[in-house]
Amino acid sequence: MRRTPLLDLARILNEVIPQAHYVGGIVRSSLLKRQSSDLDIALPPEDVKPAALELSRRLKAASFEMDAEFGVWRLVTHKDKIQIDLTAYQGKDLKADLLRRDFSFNALAYPVSALPQIEITPHQDGTARVILKRLQRKNIVDVVGGLQAVADKVIDENNPRVFKEDPLRMLRAFRSAAELGFSISPRTLAQIKKDRALINQPAGERVREELERLFATSKAYENLLLMDSCGLLTAVFPELEAQRACAEVYYGKGGVLKHTLDVFKRMEYLLDHLQKAFPKYAAKLAPIARHKALYKMTALLHDIAKPATAKKVGDRLRFFYHEERGAKMAKTVLERLHYSRADIRLICAMIGEHLRPSNLASNDVITDKGAYHFFRDLGEAGVPMLLLCWADYTSYVTDAQLRRIMPKSGERLMSIARAQQTANVGKTLRHMQVLTLLLHKFFDQPKKVQPTRLITGRDVMDALSLPPSPKIGEILETVSVAQVEGKIASRQDALDFLKTLDLRAQHIK
Repeated sequence: MRRTPLLDLARILNEVIPQAHYVGGIVRSSLLKRQSSDLDIALPPEDVKPAALELSRRLKAASFEMDAEFGVWRLVTHKDKIQIDLTAYQGKDLKADLLRRDFSFNALAYPVSALPQIEITPHQDGTARVILKRLQRKNIVDVVGGLQAVADKVIDENNPRVFKEDPLRMLRAFRSAAELGFSISPRTLAQIKKDRALINQPAGERVREELERLFATSKAYENLLLMDSCGLLTAVFPELEAQRACAEVYYGKGGVLKHTLDVFKRMEYLLDHLQKAFPKYAAKLAPIARHKALYKMTALLHDIAKPATAKKVGDRLRFFYHEERGAKMAKTVLERLHYSRADIRLICAMIGEHLRPSNLASNDVITDKGAYHFFRDLGEAGVPMLLLCWADYTSYVTDAQLRRIMPKSGERLMSIARAQQTANVGKTLRHMQVLTLLLHKFFDQPKKVQPTRLITGRDVMDALSLPPSPKIGEILETVSVAQVEGKIASRQDALDFLKTLDLRAQHIK
């Protein structure tokens, strides 16, 4: 992408608000040589509105008051789509403002009057990314050791009240650690453990936004483990706590929760290594798999109902209908987090049907008819659910075993008898092969799983002299199955096939 030094922006800001400072994320990100989505600028309360209006005029930017209580105005330039947030000091002066910020690496400021070079980069989403260049250490305002925190790559609480003032900062600590590759200081983790119950105070959509940013990284799993170690994970998702002591005899210490986190880990690996898992279909899967946060949330919730459905049958522990009940429980969680209706529908469909591929794998042969019914019933969730199932199945083998069998997952489907010879590894490999086979049918043989309809309901009614009724749909479905099985291939074939049906049958097959 084109990068342009925008010296005029720094000059205009200095002319209008020379008393102001760049603060927080823009300073920290610039020190790390990372771009930021906006420029955060702090200044005295009485200067905010006049500055916003004058800058709006000088920069040809749209401006509006975001938060009257805290004195926040936002500007977005029309041409470059640069976002500038002007915020009143939270406290009597800049020092007080910095002391109230969340983490020490965000408690940094740089004078607008020092005229750093501002470099902007157009982003694919139509906005701009910015970075401050040529920062001079002598000009950086550092009141709590933020520079050292940046150098040490550590996230440290700015004061013991930070999480009480905004509990969402607890999640932000883990999200920032994942995005930046930083560690979280022991005292900050200890404070999160003390304050974890406060996490139910922020609005659901704010919690969701932090989780989505965390889950979009490649370090979500390790931070999820850390969240669990200080009690924050199950404070956010109290429904998961019952998993911890459930089925330990089967999953080991940590029970179903351990399995859940293992599936999350495998999902993270899969989304980052599609080429290794599905070399033939990686390119076609990439657009589907780009929604990393959504699939990781699905992995986290996929067995949410196992504790509620656990039942001992003989010497076996069973979880009857946990997938159906899990979809309902997941819906409640997702609504609490204000997920969109479309995302809730997709996630719950995946959870509610995630045993389907395993049921298909119980047959030695995966028929075209079986694959057709699978993709017909799952619709938009069909291919995404195969990703969930891959993560689920592979969680039962070690990393070394997975590396060994992954290249074999594209081979011809092994028999059930052969899979049983190598116990858990064989069963996992066979399930992986079933998933590859379903992808083969979906991508390489679309007419087998998504056949083009040869005739319409009107054709059926005219050919068989039938009135409109639900039976017309049943007949059309029977025609589609016959088409998938290769019994018919044209419109005339379909019309001739209609004459062979027994219309007296309770359900046309």
